[in-house]
Amino acid sequence: MKIEYETVPDLKPALGLIVLQADETLEQDMRRLMPGRVELHTTRIPSGDAVTRETLAAMASRLTGAAALLPPAAQFDCIGYGCTSGAAEIGADMVANYVRAGRSTAHVTNPLTALIAACQNLSIHRLALLSPYVADVSVKLRDALQIAGVATPVFGSFEEPEESKVVRISATSIRAAAQELAAQGDVDAVFLSCTNLRTVDIIDEMEQTTGLPCLSSNQVLTWHMGQLSGYDADIPGVLGRMHNST
Repeated sequence: MKIEYETVPDLKPALGLIVLQADETLEQDMRRLMPGRVELHTTRIPSGDAVTRETLAAMASRLTGAAALLPPAAQFDCIGYGCTSGAAEIGADMVANYVRAGRSTAHVTNPLTALIAACQNLSIHRLALLSPYVADVSVKLRDALQIAGVATPVFGSFEEPEESKVVRISATSIRAAAQELAAQGDVDAVFLSCTNLRTVDIIDEMEQTTGLPCLSSNQVLTWHMGQLSGYDADIPGVLGRMHNST
């Protein structure tokens, strides 16, 4: 027996998130920072066990397929690609092109583009950059920031090549490393790079102990997706306070 049904109006516009296969942090952080305010749909993209420039660049050919797995009937205000170093290696414009080839969306962003936007909003020109990866992986990231007018004169890394170990780096280690970098001076802010690094809970504390704005990949990506799509989010740190005061 066929049963008739009624339809409801189209669902509200949504956000899409392309998460690395090995990432255990980004999706959880974004759902915490945008609780119940958006329709957040996620998809995964294959990523190598070892983080190298080659494995990062290889994601370019998989971005369109990953985006295509987002719900086809959803109306996306913004889709975020969740890899800071990957966006630098592939190029932000190319990331946007690959994503749009897979799913229609009003905006595309990534942690690198979001970081540059946050630095512009906070008048930040010099960063102390903490990366979990080997230094070679951060070359393109630092170059892209330099082109955008953001220097990284202070740089430190945990030199960890395995993505599965990055998520398990303790908050104590992250705090100590960031404080050591900030203490070198002559910077406007600290940036904690990598969407798999657990940073959201220490941002306010880092700002208090260093006296500097503290930015992280997941924080700036969530903030920028909210800015582009008009959604509010509970962004920690001076970046969130600045947004809430406007």
